[in-house]
Amino acid sequence: MRTACFQMDVAFGDPDANARRVSDRIAEAASMGVSLAVFPEAVLTGYCVEACEAAQAVALQVREGPGHEVVSAPEPVLAVRDACERHGVHAVFGFAGRDDAQLYNGAILAEPDGGMRLFRKVHLPELGLDKFVAPGNDLPVFETALGRIGILVCFDLRVPEAARVLALRGADLIVLPTNWPEGADFAADFMAPVRAAENKVFLAACNRVGEEGGFRFIGKSGIYGVGGQTLAKAGDGEETILADLDLSLARNKRNVVIPGRYESTVFSCRRPDLYGPIVGGNGDGF
Repeated sequence: MRTACFQMDVAFGDPDANARRVSDRIAEAASMGVSLAVFPEAVLTGYCVEACEAAQAVALQVREGPGHEVVSAPEPVLAVRDACERHGVHAVFGFAGRDDAQLYNGAILAEPDGGMRLFRKVHLPELGLDKFVAPGNDLPVFETALGRIGILVCFDLRVPEAARVLALRGADLIVLPTNWPEGADFAADFMAPVRAAENKVFLAACNRVGEEGGFRFIGKSGIYGVGGQTLAKAGDGEETILADLDLSLARNKRNVVIPGRYESTVFSCRRPDLYGPIVGGNGDGF
């Protein structure tokens, strides 16, 4: 399965222009034989707001139904969906969202059959849009024609349990739309490949570039193999990176270094009986 991360700049508050650019890149993806195109966090809307009113103004009204299916969306989202249908490409793209009850930071998985499924960012830093949104309450794994795909958004990567839950639920690939600004190099260079290796899954992280609201974004998108190896890595400008993934490799959770002498497993060696403190509190006292 050929996967592409489209590292790009974003026009703040102009979802129509951003949707056109995303749609153009989906067409490019098809011409390169790409099955899954990944775009940055908040690529349709921009991210850097300083007040709740600004977050509400930039957010797109996207509602979901059972199974995280998108049941209504505005034209910029539908334009990207239509591009996926037209070109036979799956895509994951981010946006500032709202429904009838709250603001959220969302990412949509759009499929060539016209289906769209929504993930809401679960872990929120005290920064930009995330200061004003409600957190998501689920870590779903989506069954697709390509394989089992889990989505995290940016800061979700910092909490190791999130990627572990997706892997335990059978994800072959974790897709990470992100907005890594200056100062987030450690996440881009080390956390992303480690999350792939510790869960033996593929991971595709797509960052943005450019400047917005006083922040500069660092790029460094990457696609990583089940051993944490770098399959493709971007620099700090607009760039497209590609990698061919054999998702069946993520379903074998046994590591064999020397057959019969040096082997290990990712999950069966776990000791959940010892991990109570992980879910017993938020650790604010430490």
